[in-house]
Amino acid sequence: MTEAVPVRTTCPYCGVGCGVLAARTGDRTVAIAGDPDHPANRGRLCSKGTQLGETVGLSGRLLHPMIGEKRAGWDKALDLVARRFQETIARHGPDSVAFYVSGQLLTEDYYVANKLMKGFIGSANIDTNSRLCMSSAVAGHVRAFGEDIVSASYDDLDEADLFVLVGSNTAWCHPIVYQRIQATRAARGARLVVIDPRRTETCEDADLHLPIRPGSDVALMNGLLFHCLRAGLVDEAFLDASVSVPQGFWDMIGQGSDLWSVAKTCDVAPEQLLRFYDLFAANPRTLTLFSQGINQALRGTDQVNAIVNVHLATGRIGKPGAAPFSITGQPNAMGGREVGGLASTLAAHMDFAPDTVARVGRFWSAPRMANRPGLKAVDMFRAVGEGRIKAIWIMATNPAVSMPDAGRVREALAACPFVVVSDVVADTDSARFAHVRLPAAAWGEKDGTVTNSERRISRQRPMLPLPGEARPDWWIMAEVARRMGWASAFNYERPADIYREHARLSAYENRGTRLFDIARHAAIGNPAYAGMEPWRWLERPFADGRFPTPDGKARLVSVVQAVIAEPLRGWPLTLNTGRYRDQWHTMTRTGLSPKLARHREEPLVEINPYDAERLGLDDGDIARVATPQGESLFRVATSEAQRRGEVFAPIHWTDRQSTGGRAGLLPRPLTDPHSGQPGFKSTPARLEKVAIEWRAFLILRGEAGIGGLPDCLWATRITVTGGSLYELAGIGEDKTIDAFLPAGDRIEAVDPARGTRRIAVIRDDRLAAVLFLTRTGELPSRDWLIAQLEAPQVAPTLLAGRAPGVALDRGAIVCSCFDVGMKTIVAAIAERQLVDVAAIGQALGAGTNCGSCRPALARLLADAACSREKIHAAE
Repeated sequence: MTEAVPVRTTCPYCGVGCGVLAARTGDRTVAIAGDPDHPANRGRLCSKGTQLGETVGLSGRLLHPMIGEKRAGWDKALDLVARRFQETIARHGPDSVAFYVSGQLLTEDYYVANKLMKGFIGSANIDTNSRLCMSSAVAGHVRAFGEDIVSASYDDLDEADLFVLVGSNTAWCHPIVYQRIQATRAARGARLVVIDPRRTETCEDADLHLPIRPGSDVALMNGLLFHCLRAGLVDEAFLDASVSVPQGFWDMIGQGSDLWSVAKTCDVAPEQLLRFYDLFAANPRTLTLFSQGINQALRGTDQVNAIVNVHLATGRIGKPGAAPFSITGQPNAMGGREVGGLASTLAAHMDFAPDTVARVGRFWSAPRMANRPGLKAVDMFRAVGEGRIKAIWIMATNPAVSMPDAGRVREALAACPFVVVSDVVADTDSARFAHVRLPAAAWGEKDGTVTNSERRISRQRPMLPLPGEARPDWWIMAEVARRMGWASAFNYERPADIYREHARLSAYENRGTRLFDIARHAAIGNPAYAGMEPWRWLERPFADGRFPTPDGKARLVSVVQAVIAEPLRGWPLTLNTGRYRDQWHTMTRTGLSPKLARHREEPLVEINPYDAERLGLDDGDIARVATPQGESLFRVATSEAQRRGEVFAPIHWTDRQSTGGRAGLLPRPLTDPHSGQPGFKSTPARLEKVAIEWRAFLILRGEAGIGGLPDCLWATRITVTGGSLYELAGIGEDKTIDAFLPAGDRIEAVDPARGTRRIAVIRDDRLAAVLFLTRTGELPSRDWLIAQLEAPQVAPTLLAGRAPGVALDRGAIVCSCFDVGMKTIVAAIAERQLVDVAAIGQALGAGTNCGSCRPALARLLADAACSREKIHAAE
């Protein structure tokens, strides 16, 4: 087919909400580019967004409704879901059922789910995986502002003089925001402070990095506010006019907030702390951006309010370049907040006060309105395990991997009488517990809206047809609602119908009491909806000094630093979990991309070299990470970026990709008392080395073996161009993995004395598989062998693991956008005398697209300069 006109849509990854131009180039192929006219990204895309075209195929897709393991028609599947939910409600009441939804849903999907559960089933047992990433920000906003209002926008990134990043590896997790920060620094000399226990890539070019003790953020921010008070930086006029100060607030701030006490609590040098204070004092246009490092804590809401307190007390809010800024993790976490996708909110930024319950009930003509908050995520799955929830519908998320204490979540789902999963992927860790699986539309097929971190509503438009029998999430839920007897209330024909209703509800009996009001679209026509341009529903919050509280004033919230627990006997380390640069959630989408897979090929546990030596661990070892909740295996990576006594593991790996790396098994199911958000950042843990006797890798062409993993101690799988790459390790017999090789002609080279085996399988005159195994030596680079999967002929040096002659090993991938390896970059720096990141970009392309690898490039330049200095000194 000829290349189609690009469709303007929105990226499905983080909350930046980048505009995408997606042009269909074949039946299931799409060319991707950034939308230069979208105000969120101005044409830029991160590595994940750039490779979206590699993720729209049908590999692994759920294409038909399934009841158990049998394919079913839509009518039969939907009738069963409706009947089982009706029967459960009739026997056990509305609180015996639940929905667990996702920031991957569009706003229209979210709206229908919330309306069905809270207005018609009559329970508020609907919560979202966004509870795991930003609900502490919601609770903090409501406590301070009276409403969940993000008080900054991306325009502020261009106007700030000081950026304070707290608990956010922005260079990796929000690369486009990070590039806008760097552009402002280059253009206007803005300063950057990064507050993070880890020295992440975001810290590489910072003016100051404060590696504070995890959980000490309240002490840090109270100390900063105390410094501002003593330095005369508190804006008394703004406080008098716009902020309510609780009795005893300033006495509370003064307790233990002197420089030396804060430095001790935070475990940072007093001079570093004072430098931060001075930078804050000197730059009134301060933008404080915070993310999961703040939210995912047992006192996350207090940490949010400690940050907000500083901005309110110094009047640094509602002004250009000055505000606290919560940057969300998912593409439509904000849209879910707007429609009441959290169990703790109702709809359209309303709560469960009797008058608001009655208001929403009138608007929906709801037969049985929920009148109190429902169960938040952790409590919801606890209730499933205890038998109080007997039917649960999981939509577009994978809680068997992502929830804390995920082993207990699996036990709960296994015991639940009725589990429904709506998803894009046929086989996920959660779908394996489903009695009914419903095929949902994927990103390239979805039609609706999303809201990004700065309150900007953008259209998500389809560029591909719905495959098989897949259907939009809103349609699936509306069909179930009709079968439950509420056809007239869910008589939607298109997403625009739902959006208009959502807009009308935002304005219904509002009278200016809620800032969330999108009444301008209450009567939007279908053509206008189809062509909707990205728009922000609130331009500059609080610029007039008024807040959506009864007295129009914001509130300072008294928060005190909680006692930071010492390491427990038997659990001497603190585990922190988080994201990798090129992966997303549980890799059901990004795991399909060969380019994204090469940045971090295995789940690593990162540990300070001091701790590694003490535990007898070396780079590349396999270690067992254990906590009181569970254990899992990880590959060891030593790093000075880790504080002593702390380790880091990624959240992405599942049973579909690895026998280890299951970070969700490890955190405690403990939550913030205000938000219900789990504390993923500080789990007591221990590490121990796992002995292995052999190491290997296996490369398979096509989709051979994609449904399973070889039976050995350590097995991980990633997608590569032309097939799959498995990294393997084990003890005892190594021939168990031979059964995983496909049929074909075998070429083998075995050296029993050295403990090596090399096997190639040839089928149809092409390489079908290759296995390299060693008990004593090193394994060759995988790159050339992977390339042979698509080679027209079998190379004579195949079992040598290299091309004829001298082969260049490009090293670990640094730039995923252009597939540039570390050794290639290091060689170019030396041979071409490259002296800055721009020069590397000009020579190799690395760092010129999304920019998330630029900190790594800067580090390689610094290492090269250090090496040259040592050589010169020796001469």
